[in-house]
Amino acid sequence: MSDSILGRAQEKKLVSVKYYNPRDFTEDKWARVDRRPYGGGPGMVLEAESFLRAAEKAKGLSRARSALGGKKTKRTKTVFFATDGRQFTNTMAREWAKKYDDIIFLAGRYEGIDARAPKILKAEKISVGPYILTGGELPVMIVIDAVARQIPGVLGKFESVEEKRVASPDVYTRPEVLNWKGRKYKVPKILLSGHHAKIEEWKSEKLARSATQRASSTPPEPQKKKKYRVPKVLLGGNHKLIEDWKLSRKKPNT
Repeated sequence: MSDSILGRAQEKKLVSVKYYNPRDFTEDKWARVDRRPYGGGPGMVLEAESFLRAAEKAKGLSRARSALGGKKTKRTKTVFFATDGRQFTNTMAREWAKKYDDIIFLAGRYEGIDARAPKILKAEKISVGPYILTGGELPVMIVIDAVARQIPGVLGKFESVEEKRVASPDVYTRPEVLNWKGRKYKVPKILLSGHHAKIEEWKSEKLARSATQRASSTPPEPQKKKKYRVPKVLLGGNHKLIEDWKLSRKKPNT
């Protein structure tokens, strides 16, 4: 988080990233924050109180910074990550960059955070994709990167935000002809033509083709297999009930 584009953005004070360790906010003398889950089950659950205290600390610093700066604060947003959360998108990144001054992320581990913490904090449940990770740190970094690049000045030129222009999925640079293991790989001629309108048209076509390929390669949702069970009455061993059931299944004579 302190390198490259995000590192420079923090140096320029365009973005500020702070970390809060829940272990620093627990009253347990061993700084323990994980407990066995109620109702049984595998793994450990992170207790609510330490996350609530850490979030309150973050909110307090946000209010203090706003007061010192003498500016009116936008709303502070709180987010936590779960596989059944709303899918995070670039549209959300743009909205959050405009709407919020501060975003608080709850990064869980193990079996997750006690559900009462995000409920009390009114945190929005977000997913970064249909897969499972060992912790919430990577999703936090993904969202910070996506939101930060929407802030003017972070990318140097705001035109660098790809969605503001036609960006082909295929990009090329020097050399014009790449020799690799006896084969020559050339840059498409259209990109060397200097004809900007045709180049943009080529990029649009490549983008559309890529989108079509992605859609066609997306596997269909697996259909749930139907289960056909033997009627329970036939498994009970009660012959009278079985005979009654058989009689009830017979169609009346017409």
